[in-house]
Order: sequence, then structure tokens, then C-alpha cells
Amino acid sequence: MHITLSRRVGRLLRVTAAAALIAGSGAALAATPKDTLVVAWAIDDIITMDPAESFEISAGEIMGNAYDRLVRFDVNDPSKLYGDLAKSWTIAEDGKTYTFELKPDMKFASGNPITAEDVAFSLQRAVLIDKSPAFILTQFGFTKDNVKDKVKATGPLTLTIETDKPYAPSFVLNCLTANVAAVVDKKLVLSKEQNGDLGYAWLKTNYAGSGPLKIREWRANEILALERNENYHGEKSKLARVIYRHVKEAATQRLLLEKGDADIARNLTPQDLQAVSSNKDIKTTGTPKGTVYYISLNQKNETLAKPEVREAMKWLVDYAGIGDTLIKDIGVIHQNFLPVGLLGASTENPYKLDVEKAKALLAKAGLPNGFKVTMDVRTTQPVQGIAENFQQTAKRAGIDIEIIPGDGRQTLTKYRARNHDIYIGQWGADYWDPHTNADTFVRNPDNSDNAASKPLAWRNAWDIPELTKKANAAVLERDTEKRKAMYQEMQAEFRQTSPFVMIYQMTEVAAYRANVQGLKIGPTSDSTYMFNVSKQ
Repeated sequence: MHITLSRRVGRLLRVTAAAALIAGSGAALAATPKDTLVVAWAIDDIITMDPAESFEISAGEIMGNAYDRLVRFDVNDPSKLYGDLAKSWTIAEDGKTYTFELKPDMKFASGNPITAEDVAFSLQRAVLIDKSPAFILTQFGFTKDNVKDKVKATGPLTLTIETDKPYAPSFVLNCLTANVAAVVDKKLVLSKEQNGDLGYAWLKTNYAGSGPLKIREWRANEILALERNENYHGEKSKLARVIYRHVKEAATQRLLLEKGDADIARNLTPQDLQAVSSNKDIKTTGTPKGTVYYISLNQKNETLAKPEVREAMKWLVDYAGIGDTLIKDIGVIHQNFLPVGLLGASTENPYKLDVEKAKALLAKAGLPNGFKVTMDVRTTQPVQGIAENFQQTAKRAGIDIEIIPGDGRQTLTKYRARNHDIYIGQWGADYWDPHTNADTFVRNPDNSDNAASKPLAWRNAWDIPELTKKANAAVLERDTEKRKAMYQEMQAEFRQTSPFVMIYQMTEVAAYRANVQGLKIGPTSDSTYMFNVSKQ
């Protein structure tokens, strides 16, 4: 008898829920099906399935598995690029015109052929819809008015992309590896169009891609199910399906993994990882990520906007304690906006916990008795633990921080509207070039509330015209050593003056059942490829 995907998912959810209820009973449950991978992960940050809008860490992984793009980077060496849909590409002498030729005879999951028109439409659509990640493309001079002239198909399998300036070619190509450059099925998307929305309402919860895995079902804060795409042009997914189950508590993830009701656990704490290290049925794998964690101070708050307060906050983090406990084995203290691995990344960490120095700075700011403030915190670890740790150390300097807990979508939505006081969050590299982080931490071309570009500097109302100019210049510098020095200079200024308290660079660790083969955590959120995973 044929069982629908929804019924299979439902059955798996009932089994895993049962596992949580019988904790400690010693009862053995059946392993997950051999052709199905069950991943326990906190995925409450997912807002949409549309690659033109998707800009969250968990959603990034889904996009990387479900959608193709012109080029990708080698997960073993991110400095190397290879063609995904593109067979080849050339760059004109003026350094501004890129011509791509697609591989022949490729299809979308729908069965529709993949053409250059689909690629051009996808890039145009991202600019026209103009959601959060659109800046990755619009920074090349594309606007709603000109994008159809600047990005266009010139034949069934050829297209050209014309940038406004002769950027470093590696920068342009790396931007095309980002999720916002994912290719959607034009015919399918436009068949779902409502009132000229380019299929936006429909694609929020549906799928129109060509990747190795296709999105079959998403229920917010519950499950996300992927299924093998039999029309995929490359090597087919080894698994028939991958099911991500939203499991917020690390202890519950560990229980499901130990019972065999989850194949992979993604949010285990250092204590959980230590506990499973002696279990012969469980292994771990880890990769330094292009992801940094930080605390940010909204400069719309007059108190937090004082330079002395910004600096004081940086002396009120117990970096050593956090490093030894909360992020042990899952991160390293890092006080710079560029993660190690990207060109020009600094490893200088000048700050340490110094309450007396912070008190002196607060007194200089006219706040000898401290102040009260709120902090928006996503209730997952280690974020919650770091926030509580910071709350305690700040209290020693007279700063009373009220923690406002929420899920990923709640805190992120509030942050993007810059309605917070203090926010603790993470930023993952969108592509493997230093501009990916410089563009968001040290660029803010328009600090007005209705700005077209809303990077992290904007979210915290940090008005920085001079740093913005420096970031603009660095992305055009073709001499690698000069460009490296420019980013190091920007990081030095950022450490001293910014409203960002940088805490650590993530080492993402996954624990998995010993029968799982081929799992490799990618260096970015969209490069952990579940289609390469198999089970014995």
C-alpha cells in the first residue's frame, strides 16, 4: 500500500515524541528507516522557503540542498569555485560583463527544462522582489529599473550579467554562490503568480527548484521534509528523504539520538557532546564555520549610543569563562567581524572581563550608577546561556539587563525592524569573500528608517559614512595583499568604536549515529549537503 509523505512524516514524529516520553525507561525503539535521515535541529528561525527572501541560518541549509545556482564553491577548499548549472564562464576585458554557458539537458523537479531564461528570471526576480538578501545582487548596480537589461538570456543556454564596476572577479562569482542567486522554475513560478507578485505568496511555502533534494513539506516550528529529486542532473541523492524535526532542547536531541529515533543531532551542548563521546554507536564531526556570534547595541537608545557605554560593554563579557564552558568544542573566542578563513581576518582579541574598567567608563559617560535596558534573546543554547552570563557580569557594573526571550522568528523580526535595545545573535557568511561580512558590519550607506539596504550596522542605527567608504574601496581592490590590509584596518577601528560586542566564531559540531556515512558540515549555512549522506 502506498503511504504518503505526510503520513510517513507523521509516523516518524509520533515515534520520536514517544521516545521523549519514555526517557529512562530503557525501552528500545526501532531505528529510523534506512532510506530516511532524521535530523534533530532547532529550526524555529525559518520564515520562508523562497530563496529570494530566505535569509536565515537553518533555511540556508535547506536552500543549499534544494536549489541549484550558476556556481558553487568547493566545501573542502572554499577558495575554489566550480560550475553548478554553469558549464563555463568568461569575463570581458572591461571586467564588467560575465557570460555564462549552461550545461545541456537539465530539468527542474517539475520536469520543465532549465534554460538561461530561468536563470536570468531568478536573478531579476530577487532584485524586483527586493527582500533582505537582495543587496547581495543589488550591490552590483542592479535596480528594479535596469536589472532586465543588465541580466539577460542571450540564447537558450547562454546569459550575460553586466556589473556597474570592474569588481574583483572572485567577489562577483562568490556572490553568485549565495542562496539569493538560486535558480527557480520560471514557468512554474509564474503559473502561481497572484496580482503580479512573481509567485512570491506561493513560493513562501512551496518549491520550484532543481537541486538534489526537493522540498515536500514545511510546518513552521515542527518539521521540514525533503525528498529525492529524480530529475536532478547530477548524482542522485543517496537518501530517499531527509526530515528535519524542530527540537529545541539539546537534552531532547541527545535522547532521540541515543534511542536511535534521530540520526543526527545538531544543537548539542558541550556537556551533551562529552556525554555521548563514550557511546560507540555515536560519532561526531565538526567544521569551523564562517559564522560569528555577537551582542549588538541599538544606537537609537541614547544611553547605548554613548561611546563609553559601547566600550564598557566589551569589558563586561566573561570571554574566558564562556570559552571554557558554554562554547567548549563548539566555538572559539573571536572579537572581529571577519571569521578566520576569510581573506584579511584578524585574530586580535584585546578584550577581557574587567568590571572596574567598565565602571570607570560608565562614570565617564555620566552613568556611575549604571542603567536599565532590555535584551532580546532566542531561547536556544548557547545563546541563552551567554545572554544570562552577560546579564550577571553587567549587573556587577550596575547595568540591569532584562532578558526578553523568544523564538528565532520573533527575535529576528524585531531586530530587523530595529525595535530592540540589545540583541544577541549570529551572522553567517553568505558567500566566501570578506565583503560578505564587511558589507553588513561596517557598511551603512543610508541610516534612515526607510533605507533600501538594511545591513547589521543599519539594524543597530550605527551611522558610519567613513567606514562605509573604506568598505566600498576594499571590494574594488584587485591587489590581494592591499585588500587584505584594508580589511585588517577596518577590523581594528570596528573593535574600538562599534556597537557590536563580538564574542566567538562557531565550530559547528553534529553528533550522528554510527551507521550514517558521508556527513560533512559545510563552512557556510548553505553548504552542509545532506544529499551526499547515506546510511548503512
